[in-house]
Amino acid sequence: MAAITKELALKIAKKLKAKVIKTKRAHDIAQVFHNGKMVAHFGIRRDSKKDSGHDHVPESIFVRTREAKLLGQCPMSRDEWIRIITEKGKV
Repeated sequence: MAAITKELALKIAKKLKAKVIKTKRAHDIAQVFHNGKMVAHFGIRRDSKKDSGHDHVPESIFVRTREAKLLGQCPMSRDEWIRIITEKGKV
């Protein structure tokens, strides 16, 4: 099983208040904005498999896999994520 599943990627997108753009390709694009500026984006596969791998998400949102999982599973808030990426100079 992949570290980050489609289901978890969708939860991360929701937690980060991402705008999900439907495309004509195999992936939809989740765009995350902060203060009116896009600070991160990642693809979410549209296939029906809930356990399909999305291991690219942590790198795309500038955190470790463990932190990405915490976002999707609720212990980490959007504000905490903003603080982390701000400290990394990504905002």
